[in-house]
Amino acid sequence: MANHLDETCFFCKITKGEIPSFKVLETDLNFAFLDIGPLAEGHTLIIPKYHSARMDEVPDEYLAEILPLAKKIAKALGVVDYNILQNNGKIAHQHVFHVHFHVIPKPNEKEGLIIGWPRVEQPKEVLAKRLEEIISKL
Repeated sequence: MANHLDETCFFCKITKGEIPSFKVLETDLNFAFLDIGPLAEGHTLIIPKYHSARMDEVPDEYLAEILPLAKKIAKALGVVDYNILQNNGKIAHQHVFHVHFHVIPKPNEKEGLIIGWPRVEQPKEVLAKRLEEIISKL
């Protein structure tokens, strides 16, 4: 497999062992390690061994493995409640511009991911129009 890593990227350096990490598991395509600034104990990051800032730029074979790895990690954490989070872009709260997925345990109301969800009702006509636009581009 060709090397698709960036020599200046912090996460790429972790996958190559140039920066130490608390490795949870590793496959040929992905690498998982404990977050050093966790929202809860066991907060784990899963990163593809393919440098890209955005998920839509990562080849499918890397992404296909991510959710099974997240499931395996969530089970190993032994928690009932947890979040799987992935952000794309600065205004979407991405801080490290190498695609990464968070497995965040939610042991109680105060630990783990805390979010607001500013839900806005949409008229059915607006939803139908947007649906047509999306389907036309798939």
